[in-house]
Amino acid sequence: MKAAALWSEPSGIASPAEIAERIAITDSAHPGQGARMVAKAWTDPAYRARLLEDGSKAAEELGIPMRGMPPLGVLGNSAEVHHLIVCTLCSCYPRAVLGYPPFWYKSAGYRARAVRDPRGLLAEAWGTVLPDHVRLRVVDSTADYRWMVLPLRPAATEGWDAQRLASIVREGDMIGVTIPKV
Repeated sequence: MKAAALWSEPSGIASPAEIAERIAITDSAHPGQGARMVAKAWTDPAYRARLLEDGSKAAEELGIPMRGMPPLGVLGNSAEVHHLIVCTLCSCYPRAVLGYPPFWYKSAGYRARAVRDPRGLLAEAWGTVLPDHVRLRVVDSTADYRWMVLPLRPAATEGWDAQRLASIVREGDMIGVTIPKV
């Protein structure tokens, strides 16, 4: 049997054009898309509410295609709670809004330590030290539901427009391993 025959799609399930389109969409995704979502949420309270209610619909509002992707949940950090995203099984990641996951996200070390010793992991690997009063909530991303963090907006950014705000949001901020810095 030829190799090409092993990869052929059953008739009527997905066309080669549909497959190519999905690959192109996934390959073009990058953390800047999530950063735009965060910045808009920081500047538009109504969008923030929609983002926290249904991340997939909020992404679509900004032209980020979510068709065929698992639902996107967005967890808002607060002065009392900080979220850390991990996939304990493999590498479930919100690729549509953040692109491909960083290598460390898929590593057994990150996955295990995020559950066992999240504060130690954040401090040692990223220099992220949370105050003792802040509860650290570890959330497991799955094949059925992907998660992203809406970080707290830095205090020194009042008056900034969405484009400038998006420029300070890093991939790690939307996973919960870092905090946006000015």
